[in-house]
Amino acid sequence: MKNVGWEMSHSVEARVSARFAWDYWTNHGKGVRNWNDPPAKFELAGKFAAGAHGTTRMPGNPPMHWLIRECLAPVSATIEMKLEGATISFEWRFEEIAEMQSRLIQRVVLRGENADAYIAQVESAFKANLADGMIKIARAMEFAAERKNKDARG
Repeated sequence: MKNVGWEMSHSVEARVSARFAWDYWTNHGKGVRNWNDPPAKFELAGKFAAGAHGTTRMPGNPPMHWLIRECLAPVSATIEMKLEGATISFEWRFEEIAEMQSRLIQRVVLRGENADAYIAQVESAFKANLADGMIKIARAMEFAAERKNKDARG
């Protein structure tokens, strides 16, 4: 599908390895248990792999269904949601930049023949919130890594 109508990307660094970041984000390939973005609730049917279907539920709105289009564990994944005459995709990459230091990159792309009809809605949803959401995820990963290290030490 072509006709990119809108796109945005953001990256954030986390004091965890890229592998730890991936494992946290995908719950070790088992799902989306660690996706925490209230009031949204996320569900995944099956394991975190290409072809798996998921659902996002927001109070007062119909469920939004999505698909893991690509999954190259532990490096990247693309999640795609179909809209009327368009799609929105969320492309995630996990890069190792130093020992116990990674970069999380998310690129949101709206494309399709009818993409223009969704630009204002998508832009308002992500332009103000993408950076803060990614920082929140990075901090949650760091907290989980600290807790894991503390538990390992006894």
